[in-house]
Amino acid sequence: MTRHWISHVACVLAASVFLSAVGCTSPPANVVTEPKNLQPEWFVDVTASVGIDFTHDAGPINDQFFLPQIIGSGAALFDFDGDGKLDILLVQNGGPKGSKNKLFQQQHDGRFKDVSAASGLDYAGYCMGVAIGDVNNDGRPDVYISEYGGGRLLLNRGNGRFEEVGASGIDNPAWATAVSFFDYNRDGWLDLIVVNYLDIDPTKACNSANGQRDFCHPNTFPGTIARLYRNRGCDAKGNWLGYEDKTEEAGMSRLPGPGLGVLCADLNGDGWLDIFVTNDAKANHAWINQKNGTFKEDAVARGLAFNARGEAQGNMGIAFGDIDGRGLPGIFVTHLMSENHSFWRQGPRGLFQDDAAAAGLTRSKWRGTGFGTVFADFNHDGALDLAIVNGRVVRNGPPTSRFFDAYADRNQFFVNDGNGVFRDISEDNPALCEKPNAARGLALGYVNGDGALDLLVTQIGGPAKLLRNVAPNRGNWLMVRAVDPALKRDAYGAEVRVRAGSRSWQRLIQPGFSYLCSNDPRAHFGLGSADRVDVIEVIWPGGDAERFPCPGVNQLLEVQRGHGKRLTSK
Repeated sequence: MTRHWISHVACVLAASVFLSAVGCTSPPANVVTEPKNLQPEWFVDVTASVGIDFTHDAGPINDQFFLPQIIGSGAALFDFDGDGKLDILLVQNGGPKGSKNKLFQQQHDGRFKDVSAASGLDYAGYCMGVAIGDVNNDGRPDVYISEYGGGRLLLNRGNGRFEEVGASGIDNPAWATAVSFFDYNRDGWLDLIVVNYLDIDPTKACNSANGQRDFCHPNTFPGTIARLYRNRGCDAKGNWLGYEDKTEEAGMSRLPGPGLGVLCADLNGDGWLDIFVTNDAKANHAWINQKNGTFKEDAVARGLAFNARGEAQGNMGIAFGDIDGRGLPGIFVTHLMSENHSFWRQGPRGLFQDDAAAAGLTRSKWRGTGFGTVFADFNHDGALDLAIVNGRVVRNGPPTSRFFDAYADRNQFFVNDGNGVFRDISEDNPALCEKPNAARGLALGYVNGDGALDLLVTQIGGPAKLLRNVAPNRGNWLMVRAVDPALKRDAYGAEVRVRAGSRSWQRLIQPGFSYLCSNDPRAHFGLGSADRVDVIEVIWPGGDAERFPCPGVNQLLEVQRGHGKRLTSK
């Protein structure tokens, strides 16, 4: 298996186949301290060698402590030009007079070229999150960027050009954070959920517990409502009609919250996409799709509102996946250094319980305030591992020449033992975890074509980092792109299952997870020693299920709706 940073030509199946009032400065009692016995690292930093040059601009550093600065910005891994290779979008939040966003196009040799100029994405603003999706079903992925004070929808016009849609129907003057495209009404058009954070007074001065000036705690300001926008599709002439605000009609306008993270997934097993929103220092929201255009908030009844002790924590980033092979995905959410992260294990279907302790996630080498997080099988042993990027929200020590160094934490990395129990191997992974950073975004994707998933890290006021996966002794793997040819796009909301002998795995086609990021929309499977896959099954949005043969492992395959053996419908 090659480990060179090269491009990979995809195999296509022809017949289709914060925030806290104070940060901890000493480790809690359950931090594990053991003798160091370093093992081979799983990641190397290739940022400079592949041509990525980006430093995040958080805006002017002064006594104002403008709250959007500490929330940070995300990124996107997406194939904007349709060549099968992931490109990179990195956004800024230094304001209209600050630095501009950057778009990097992956070249045939695996290096990246800055193609920001004249792309339409190269503007300056208070940019926060990124969502990627083909909103007009023309075969090209479009971009929505959330901002403090609004957001922008930019249509992909081809040839590296994106055009802002002035009359898109998306009118959100609030402080938008996480955003995601999904088809909540099953009409084939991607709708949009925009999570909003706080209604702040920028002139408000706040101090930390030790009396020094710092960023305000989220409880200082009221939360705001998330907004739901329905895609109106195209008219008879093929003209895209934009979006309409359905927040009120959907029943989502009555419960505001300081929202930071979002996941659109089927939370109760009925085949319809729901919305999970993490709220900072407040109860989370689980909006359950009622199949008639409305949603019911049901987080308390489903066990997702609070942690194991019934407390509302500083909920930020979201990872989603089946960690123990039971066929029931769980939800991991990052929290503050002074809190435990939560892992809500699902079972029975539709009900969740915070089981972070049993999963080994309360035992770590050190603590951190977590933001971006992902489940992925980095070593291809058949079990999902966990990466978390950290960064404080309260100053730790005096200012330095780099202002946000005072908010730096070390990232964390956990390996799954195959039974859903994690072990901290952060010390073995210096490229990801050794140097403290004020990290925020963590994007996941199959970047260099060697079969393994790589990581893109963003940090406040610092450089973005691309980390190549070099995990030793990797097993076999399979990557599946699920496409609906009638819609000319990835089938967001589809569930992909693969079976090899007595083992099976499942993945959701949904790039919107982690924190303020859009990730690779394809389904990646580590297979361990399995050298063949017996069958690929896809449950498409709408409930139709199809089965596809698999010609072999260690390759990227594309399966197309309508070209497999039809099974059942939901």
